[in-house]
Amino acid sequence: MDELLGMSIGGAIFSGNSSIEDEIDRLSIKIEEADVHLREKGRDDADGYGWVNLPYQDLTKIIETADWLARFDAIVQIGIGGSALGNRMLVNALLPPFYNELEAPLRRGPRFYLLENSDPATAAAVLNRIDVSKTAFVVVSKSGSTTETIAHFLWVWQIVRDKLGNKAQEHFLVITDPKKGALRKFAKATGCRSLGIPESVGGRYSVLTSVGLATAAAVGIDIEKLLLGARQMDQRLAMRQQIWENPAWALAALNVIHARLGRNMAVMMPYGDGLLAFAEWFAQLWGESLGKNGFGTTPVRALGAIDQHSQLQLYMEGPDDKLITMIDVQNRPGFELPRKIEDDVLREFDFLCDKTLGDLLSIEARSTASALIKAGKPVVYLKIPEISERYVGALVFFYEYVTALVGLLMDINPFDQPGVEQGKRYIYSLMGRPGYQEYESEVEKYFGICSKFEIIV
Repeated sequence: MDELLGMSIGGAIFSGNSSIEDEIDRLSIKIEEADVHLREKGRDDADGYGWVNLPYQDLTKIIETADWLARFDAIVQIGIGGSALGNRMLVNALLPPFYNELEAPLRRGPRFYLLENSDPATAAAVLNRIDVSKTAFVVVSKSGSTTETIAHFLWVWQIVRDKLGNKAQEHFLVITDPKKGALRKFAKATGCRSLGIPESVGGRYSVLTSVGLATAAAVGIDIEKLLLGARQMDQRLAMRQQIWENPAWALAALNVIHARLGRNMAVMMPYGDGLLAFAEWFAQLWGESLGKNGFGTTPVRALGAIDQHSQLQLYMEGPDDKLITMIDVQNRPGFELPRKIEDDVLREFDFLCDKTLGDLLSIEARSTASALIKAGKPVVYLKIPEISERYVGALVFFYEYVTALVGLLMDINPFDQPGVEQGKRYIYSLMGRPGYQEYESEVEKYFGICSKFEIIV
C-alpha cells in the first residue's frame, strides 16, 4: 500500500459481513474530524498532544548528552512504564541480540541495563554486573515521584555516593519535568546532568523524547533516522485524505467497530524476535490510553512463530473476541538452510532445502493469517521492509497516531490515566507517605475481600 509502511487487511474482516465495511465508510466523517482535531491540538502543543511534534524536534542537546553517556562502560536506566518500555523496545529492535555480551567493535557502545520492577533479585543482579565507577545512571520520571523509580534511585544513589563521594553526581543523568518535581530539585542541588521531558508529552508517548533517545544514541542507535522515519510517516498520513488510502484511519476504524462487535482483545503478534518488545510497548500505549469509561480493548502480546505453538489454538477455535494484528518483515538477514540433505533418514525434510530461516518466518506469518481468516477470525496484516531505525520510527509514530484516533473515536481522552492514580494513593498509604494515611483503611477493607491462596509444598 505504501513504500514506507505497507498494510493489507485480512479478508475475513469483511467476509460474510459487508456491514462492517459500510460501518467503516460511515465513520469517515468522524475520523476526518478526529484527525483535524489531533493535528490542530498538536500544532498548539496542547497537553497530551505534544508527541505529534516530536519528529521535528532539535536533537542537539540529546546528542550532546548521549556523547557523554557513551564514554561509560555501562548505562543503567532507572524508570518504569513509559520511562523504560520504549528504551527496551528500541534496544530489542535495533541492537544485536545478546548485545551486553558482545565485545567491541560488535558492541558499539556501553552495556545497557534497565531497573524497572521493584524486585530486589533483579536489582542485585544488575549491580553485580557493573562497576559503579564506570557506570552512568539515568533516572527517568516525569513527575519526579514515581515510587518504584525513586526507590531504585535512592538505593543506587547511596551506593554510588558511598563509593565515589562528591563525584557521585558526575555519574547521574536526570530526565524529568523541565521545571518542577523532586528530581528537578535534585538535579539543581547536585549539579548533575539533566534533560527535560516536554510538558505536553505523556509517559507512554515519550519514547521519541530524551526518555528514549538519549540512551539509544549512546549505545549506537541512529536517532536522526528514527525521527526521519517518524517524520516521513507523519507526512504520508497527512497526505492520505480517504479512509481506504490512509492506513491509520482504516486501522483506527476497524478497532472501534470490532470493539462494538464484542471483540474486546487486541492481539499484537509480530513475526520476529526484534519486535517482541514492540508488542510490550504497544500494550502500555494501547491499554493505558484507551481503557476508560467502560471502553477500550485489552492488548494481548504474542510473538510469531512462538505463539503459534501456544496461543493459536485459542485464537482459531476459542471465543471470537479478538482482533489479531500481525507484523511481518520483508527483508531479514540471510541464514540459509542446507542445499541438500545427505542423510537418508532426514530426506522427508527436503522441502526445507534452499530456504532461509527468514523465508520460513514470513511463510508462517502468511499461512497463520490465512488459517485464521478461513476460520472466520478478523486479521490485520502489516508489513515493513526491514527492522531499522527508519522503519521502527515510522512504526512507533503510526501506532501512536492510531491509538490517539481510536480514543477520539470512542469519545475518551487518550492522554490521561485516571485509573492508575487510586493504586498510587494506596501504595503511598502503606509505605507511610505523609498525607495519605486516610487510604490505609480502604486498602485493608478491599484487600480483605480478595480471594487468597498460599502455595506450600
